Amino acid sequence: VQLQASGGGLVQPGGSLRLSCAASGFTSDYYAIGWFRQAPGKEREGVSCISNTDGSTNYADSVKGRFTISRDNAKNTVYLQMNSLKPEDTADYYCATDVGRAGPCTNSGRYYDYWGQGTQVTVSS
Repeated sequence: VQLQASGGGLVQPGGSLRLSCAASGFTSDYYAIGWFRQAPGKEREGVSCISNTDGSTNYADSVKGRFTISRDNAKNTVYLQMNSLKPEDTADYYCATDVGRAGPCTNSGRYYDYWGQGTQVTVSS
């Protein structure tokens, strides 16, 4: 399984970015894809996830109402639309996959097997 994250950049507070995670190599339909972030000096945080089996989603409290995760199965890509960005959203963002997951996904990183490289998001004026 391979994951390729992209779309990071520099944005002013209140702005928006859309991250993309292109995934390939799955041999089963049972998996979930999650977005995680890690800021310098902080622990990794699960941001959002989406189940491939039922499309259910999960969000961290810190991003609810501002971030939206979605998928385009034809493109094998998962998106993270980030609106109303705040300086505290600044971090390296990673996508990962929880292979074998059926049903609702989890934002706990310990269940994720494959990780893509990070894409940096900086929210600053």
